[in-house]
Amino acid sequence: MESEPLQFLERMLTTPSPSGYEAPVQAVVREYADKFADKVDTDYHGNVIASVNSGGNVRVMMAGHCDQIGLLVTQIDEMGFIRCQTIGGWDPVQLVGQKMTIWTDEGEVPAVISRKPIHLLTDSERKAAIQLKDLWLDIGAKDQVQAKSLVKIGDPVTLQLGMQKMQNELVFGPKMDDTTGLWVVIEAARRYKQYKEKNCAAFAVSTVQEEIGLRGAKTSAYGIDPHIGIAVDVTHATDCPTIDRGERGEVYLGRGPVIYRGPNMNPKVVSRLMEVAEANDIPYQIAALGKAAPNDSNAIQTTRGGVAAGLVAIPNRYMHSAVETISLEDIDHASTLLAKFLHSIQDDDDFRPGM
Repeated sequence: MESEPLQFLERMLTTPSPSGYEAPVQAVVREYADKFADKVDTDYHGNVIASVNSGGNVRVMMAGHCDQIGLLVTQIDEMGFIRCQTIGGWDPVQLVGQKMTIWTDEGEVPAVISRKPIHLLTDSERKAAIQLKDLWLDIGAKDQVQAKSLVKIGDPVTLQLGMQKMQNELVFGPKMDDTTGLWVVIEAARRYKQYKEKNCAAFAVSTVQEEIGLRGAKTSAYGIDPHIGIAVDVTHATDCPTIDRGERGEVYLGRGPVIYRGPNMNPKVVSRLMEVAEANDIPYQIAALGKAAPNDSNAIQTTRGGVAAGLVAIPNRYMHSAVETISLEDIDHASTLLAKFLHSIQDDDDFRPGM
């Protein structure tokens, strides 16, 4: 991977973006997209839309959501400890003992999140499932007055951000979901820009609030009114212990992006993605989904009069944790796949099923 795109990925992974609080990372996206896009817009919902060859007859939207799961400060008690509610779907077990950051208007406030030590738990408490009400944030404040001078109700909270490298081009850290998908669509637009001949209009969208209901995809797709819409999100890798591959399918890190088939996906879009991958020796995997997808491809497909939707996914181990793990090779291949897909679109292509 080239150094500048890799630096872009690392900047996004170290910039907070809980749902509803995406402005800091959207500034990073705009700065990068401004270097190549014909136009970069931000709508009133907060979606950032980078367009290339926007005058093309066939409009293709690519969506990667910029928001991450997080917490929201809801109470500061008399001792200066902080209680929170969740933004998005959390397993509270993942939070115990984590280093956290509260993002205030004045800057970062480091925190730890914990619970009563195991030595002090009763027998019934040890057997009970951990719940969010059992956890609290500690910023080291001496009392409520000091804590309230630093933190406000409604401040967002994230896991301590960062990316660490592993063996075999794997990396881990929080918010791979869906920073990796966002990187893919922005980088695909940059690579598409480099083609001398371009037919379709490409719109790479950094969508907001996916984690709380696919909200940014709904509003941005309505505004763009695309003919084709491809969401890029993470999917569960099944190449680790305890995952039932008979139930979840075979999805491996390092074997390429996943192209999904099923009722949420337009069959002609799926076929074209596979044809492009095979013609260009791009590794890919196939997965099936028999229902509406729980990601932006769902909202895109049903916008206005309907959109020819596709879903390209990045294999991700340990989703919604502090150690989400992905392959840099997978996201690089996914970006090339989408750039070449865009380049394959002709004005007379008809993506209506059965036509």
